[in-house]
Amino acid sequence: MDSRYSPAEIEEKWQQTWAAEGMDDTSEDRSKPKFYALSMFPYPSGSLHMGHVRNYTITDVIARVRRMQGYRVLHPMGWDAFGLPAENAAIERQVPPAQWTYQNIDQMRAELQRLGLSYDWKREVATCSPEYYRWTQSIFLEFFKAGLAYQKEAAVNWDPIDQTVLANEQVDSEGRSWRSGAKVERRMLRQWFLKITDYAEQLLNDLDKLKGWPERVKLMQENWIGKSTGAEVIFKTEAGDELTVFTTRPDTLWGATFMVLSPEHPLVEKLTTPEQADIIKAYQTEAAGKSEIDRTAEDKEKTGVWTGSYAINPVNDEQIPIWIADYVLMGYGTGAIMAVPAHDQRDFEFARQFNLDIKVVVQPADQELDGATMKKAYADAGVMVHSGPLDGVTAGKGAGQSVEKAIEWLEANGKGKRMVNYRLRDWLISRQRYWGCPIPVIHCPKCGIVPVPESDLPVKLPEDVAFTGRGASPLTTAENWLNVSCPSCGAAARRETDTMDTFIDSSWYFLRYPDARNEQQVFDPAKTNDWMPVDQYVGGIEHAILHLLYSRFFTKVLRDRGLLNFDEPFTRLLTQGMVQGKTYKNPRTGKYVIPANVADPSNPKDPETGDALEVVYEKMSKSKYNGVAPGEVLGKYGADTARMFILFKAPPEKDLEWDEADVEGQFRFLNRVWRQVTEYSESVVSHKPQENLSKPEKDLRYATHYAIQKVTEDLEGDYQLNTAVSEMMKLSNAIADAPCKSSPVYTEAIETLLKLLAPFSPHIAEELWHILGYEESIHRQPWCVVDESALVVDEIPLVIQIMGKTRGTIQIPAQATQEEQKQFARDSEIAQKYIAGKEIRKEILVPGKLVNFVVS
Repeated sequence: MDSRYSPAEIEEKWQQTWAAEGMDDTSEDRSKPKFYALSMFPYPSGSLHMGHVRNYTITDVIARVRRMQGYRVLHPMGWDAFGLPAENAAIERQVPPAQWTYQNIDQMRAELQRLGLSYDWKREVATCSPEYYRWTQSIFLEFFKAGLAYQKEAAVNWDPIDQTVLANEQVDSEGRSWRSGAKVERRMLRQWFLKITDYAEQLLNDLDKLKGWPERVKLMQENWIGKSTGAEVIFKTEAGDELTVFTTRPDTLWGATFMVLSPEHPLVEKLTTPEQADIIKAYQTEAAGKSEIDRTAEDKEKTGVWTGSYAINPVNDEQIPIWIADYVLMGYGTGAIMAVPAHDQRDFEFARQFNLDIKVVVQPADQELDGATMKKAYADAGVMVHSGPLDGVTAGKGAGQSVEKAIEWLEANGKGKRMVNYRLRDWLISRQRYWGCPIPVIHCPKCGIVPVPESDLPVKLPEDVAFTGRGASPLTTAENWLNVSCPSCGAAARRETDTMDTFIDSSWYFLRYPDARNEQQVFDPAKTNDWMPVDQYVGGIEHAILHLLYSRFFTKVLRDRGLLNFDEPFTRLLTQGMVQGKTYKNPRTGKYVIPANVADPSNPKDPETGDALEVVYEKMSKSKYNGVAPGEVLGKYGADTARMFILFKAPPEKDLEWDEADVEGQFRFLNRVWRQVTEYSESVVSHKPQENLSKPEKDLRYATHYAIQKVTEDLEGDYQLNTAVSEMMKLSNAIADAPCKSSPVYTEAIETLLKLLAPFSPHIAEELWHILGYEESIHRQPWCVVDESALVVDEIPLVIQIMGKTRGTIQIPAQATQEEQKQFARDSEIAQKYIAGKEIRKEILVPGKLVNFVVS
């Protein structure tokens, strides 16, 4: 038998065989329990990175194990294929976005197949395919019919040179266009939204149902939804216009000394006096050029302009000035706040900046605050003062405290009402770009917004468009596509030229996989309801908020539209850590460099400055010179080794540091397994079980079934795949040490090792299984079952310690009592060597583990 392990040969052979046999096709045997294993699908960028390899390998192991455990498994793959990169490629390379995208899909599919991932490729989807986005459009129409899709004015990033709308990712950290370099402006544009806020309470409450999700992910979603209870209060301007504010501290209304509006607030123009008009206009222009992050940064100097007008505080009828400031955003709340500078630090800094009144309404017990001399806002406990009906009430949100008393007073006096507010805003889905799913509505001058009839879907993207990077979306000039007849009245009308946010595509793709080839409907509810929810979802923590929140939202809406019969899309969620590569950083300059002396990694130096470099592990990136291409690893070591390293190096949820030495270690391990099995295969050993086993046979059988037990446990719960690999390595060691190679127990150990290894390293396990003479695939074998009797041992090891220091180990009867364990330890040669002639002052027994003697 050839003892050489040649991964390139066996991996290609088995991948072709499995494909020809339909090995990974989804079973429709309803007599089996279902298991839906899903990785977050990738954007087809053209090549895999190690993060992809980790994500997909983890899910593949889970899917393969469940098949061997008797489940019918759905394990699909697809492509999140719309988005800005393809459009940029069209501009830079002068190729159609579709051509660039499908080339990348072909390349990445081939790379995934090299990893031996057990996908049912018959269910593959690409979100940019008309066969898919036809149904994305159909789902949009469901939202529209339900009153959950609407248009309103919203701010966009505007490039004044290229005369085009920019996505947030096209604006650099200094607020400039990534292509033209122009200072980006904020402009108002009529855009499409989905009313996710209608489901805010459900999305929040149903987090309690997600028992299989990481707590930190649920907390991130809870904070993003941001439920807060308070009051809605209406201030009136001198002209009688209403300014509505929401506040969680209505008890501090008596301390409100000014109001602040967003520069984009619709009443700013009306409130601005002639004397302030020019300065207000200049400030609005300046604010329009800043990002939301810049505007709301805690450490930025506060800026603002008085409108020249006043509002009336409804609780005390005091006149307070109305300002505009960029730290107030129109997209959050009502775009207007009441400012209580004595008790809010942001308002305090603003008041000090512009010499505005600071009025104390909460006094602490141990001092008397004076607004004129305060150094910072006071936001702790105290008693209400200068607050009319609340004077003397304990400040706080508890029963009988100031917040509750204030709400009761506001409602009783018609000044305000109790209100629940959410940080969550309605989802802006409009994108002024070409490469996305067209929004299926028509704008008619007579009928208004008219949905495209279902029979006319999909609304396909026109292909004869030019990409220049300048001006509006190519869809706005595609006259043949743009100009249509109104489906309702037949009048001349125009298509919607905005396309949908790509998060739309990824918010329902998991619902399509169970019925991916259905040409008559988005999916057959019977099939999707049978497979859903996803039993195990695997993906990066960076998608913990938006993607998962939107997917939950879509699921609930489609449930309410009668298409689904469940509340949540993902039963269990695993957020895998990043793959980090070793990089060299100059601590003085902060730059990443390639060391001058790579041959001497112990003393890396900057080739330009001569500075000593620090070695750090960070997310792989070309700019950090620490990227490792999966193709290089597969070419050198094979897919099975790459998979084993990815799984062994760290627990799935932790970051993984790439180390070539550890990759070599897994390659050596697989070579050893290869030698063990091929050497064994040259002899014929009976499978017939024996009754009277020798001690070496009992020990090996114990090691075999202990490995089954531990690996199976590791594949449940939190999927501790790293320790599962470790247990297989221990079993291999036990096999190597066993002196009973002609025993059926040895046969059992060898075959068990291969079955346990099969989900992790599918190619080598399949090859060795057939070398043993089996014709049916190892991946169609049942998962190993623990024989509890094999784990009953006659003897156990007992560690002997003297004064806390380990001196050796003895074997004692497994059933020995605690007193007998101490006696065996005292009588042992190991102990006698150290305690003979000495007084034993104390015996410390950890039953079945160790005895520690404290001697004088």
